[in-house]
Amino acid sequence: MTRRFKILISDNISPKGIELLEKVSQFDVEIATGLSPEELKQKVKDAHALIIRSATKVTADVIEAAKDLKVIGRAGIGLDNVDIKTATQKGIVVMNAPEGNVVTTAEHTIAMLMALARNIPQATASLKAGKWEKKKFQGHELYRKTLGIIGLGRIGSIVADRAKGLKMEVIAYDPFIRPEMAEKLGVEIVPLEELYKRADFITIHTPLTPETKYLIDKKALAQMKDGVMIINCARGGIVNEADLYEAIQRGKVAGAALDVFEKEPPKDNPLLQLEKVVCTPHLGASTKEAQTNVAVAIAEQIIDYLINGIVRNAVNVPSISQELLSVLGPYLTLAEKMGAFHAQVVKDPIKEVEIEYIGDVTKTDTQPIKISALKGLLTPIMGDQVNFVNAGFIATERGIQVKESKREIPTDFTNVIILKVRTEKGEEKSITGTLFGKKEPRIVRLDGFALEAIPAGHMLLIQNVDRPGVIGNIGSILGKHQINIGRMHVGQDEITGQTLILLSTNIPVPKPVLEEIKELPHVMSAVSLEL
Repeated sequence: MTRRFKILISDNISPKGIELLEKVSQFDVEIATGLSPEELKQKVKDAHALIIRSATKVTADVIEAAKDLKVIGRAGIGLDNVDIKTATQKGIVVMNAPEGNVVTTAEHTIAMLMALARNIPQATASLKAGKWEKKKFQGHELYRKTLGIIGLGRIGSIVADRAKGLKMEVIAYDPFIRPEMAEKLGVEIVPLEELYKRADFITIHTPLTPETKYLIDKKALAQMKDGVMIINCARGGIVNEADLYEAIQRGKVAGAALDVFEKEPPKDNPLLQLEKVVCTPHLGASTKEAQTNVAVAIAEQIIDYLINGIVRNAVNVPSISQELLSVLGPYLTLAEKMGAFHAQVVKDPIKEVEIEYIGDVTKTDTQPIKISALKGLLTPIMGDQVNFVNAGFIATERGIQVKESKREIPTDFTNVIILKVRTEKGEEKSITGTLFGKKEPRIVRLDGFALEAIPAGHMLLIQNVDRPGVIGNIGSILGKHQINIGRMHVGQDEITGQTLILLSTNIPVPKPVLEEIKELPHVMSAVSLEL
């Protein structure tokens, strides 16, 4: 008897994607949009695939209710609305369609840039109200103006290309892209502070991470040109909306174009009351072409997985057989965590990645482990655009050289993975990882510091001079801000007299708290990590 699969579509997607699914004889396709959380839990109970966009919230409760669910497919890039950790624990593949709306989002950025510069929405509203206010809506030329791009990934690169076509001078800040790659785009890479000082217009194209949360805040705005204009079509929360409102009100910022907000829909947001703010309801990916592209892509991926057993564009599972996955799974998790650790610690463009395998792990196919490490390395930089399929390609695209080596003779542990990165400026960082009990990932060495740490959750990495009272002072600051320490791991270097402290916390450590810790005597550096 032919096995049948229920495909539940809980958000509106293009009919082209639905048509592809309905043509598969083994599929029973159900479209049920606008469901409440309780209704969704009922509908998903017997579903084998769930297809969503941004409206459906696939929480841990929803995943627990899904008894037969094998795959969650997002017709688009962002997966903020999916509990990927719980899905992974349940063996559910989570897929997205990262390529379908890249051009569309870049084009929307250019549209917002021009609308902002020429006051098009405000002038339209005025004219429709029966007024003729030519002087009031005098705008600015883009010709020969400086556009500062924060984040030169795929969308940022397309924005740069289009802006150069408008004869703008394009500068960019991206600490992870090598200079020669930027040169090919005709873009000058500059430090963030220099971008703030030089740019007439600033556009943001980074994922929302602990590092980019409130990247544009009061301090950043103070460094910008008077009369700067800001465009955000990336993620809400990168711009501190209260600080932006205040900067517009006092004339520091001449205007802003916002497609995304920290809370969506943005109810009672004072920015919406300002005439100098151009805004759209998260339309970056909303074109007919883009929605068709992502719907068709995710439909084809669901068909490939359920019918042919082929995994494509998964964010939590590499494209390998179930048999090999059962063997390599813990190593993939370890390698991805190690890559993510490096990405958040290293601040300069990465030139080279070296992976060394030691012990029995050398007898397996290490290609998926390499891809997992690269995905971990690139995800904090590029967010949901990176998955197990394209991580290797993106690394090559960014000019990152990847080297691998193997040693069968084990050291202190049966199996060890050593991940090293080298930057353009010659800095080298090394992480050594292993498995405890064959399943539990552990970091056992950071550079020259030996320690034993679980790489998971919210973490704080502190390097300090070994002096009495340092750990106590750190604990006092965290306690003052109601931040609990779950675990603490300490490594010491007797030669240099330095100590490395790795803390697990119950919540991410906010920037102001991080700065307070950095100001402590004998603290050399402090970095907030998300693993």
